Amino acid sequence: MNYATEIFHVHNYNFRTTFEDGHTHCMFGVTTLGTTRGNTHVHYYRGVTTLADGHVHYYRGVTGPAIYLPEGGHIHYYQGVTTFNNRHKHAYAGTDSPSYP
Repeated sequence: MNYATEIFHVHNYNFRTTFEDGHTHCMFGVTTLGTTRGNTHVHYYRGVTTLADGHVHYYRGVTGPAIYLPEGGHIHYYQGVTTFNNRHKHAYAGTDSPSYP
């Protein structure tokens, strides 16, 4: 792994939560710089969902390892559950925007 090109970058993410209690929320943000994990790297992320049905949820996690793309660059997979607010929580899963260091 080339430390300079693998670690010193971030990813944008933007996806929806699952439909619970009659609504969904959007999640978007920017990850931290990469962190070495074995022979690959991951990113940390956290944030607040968009407002829906009069409330928000909080989330945080660690991406999956780099998934290299045939045309170059890579993406990461996200999966988790938001905080429990307003008597429910939401699951989420998705991938981020490609990085081409």
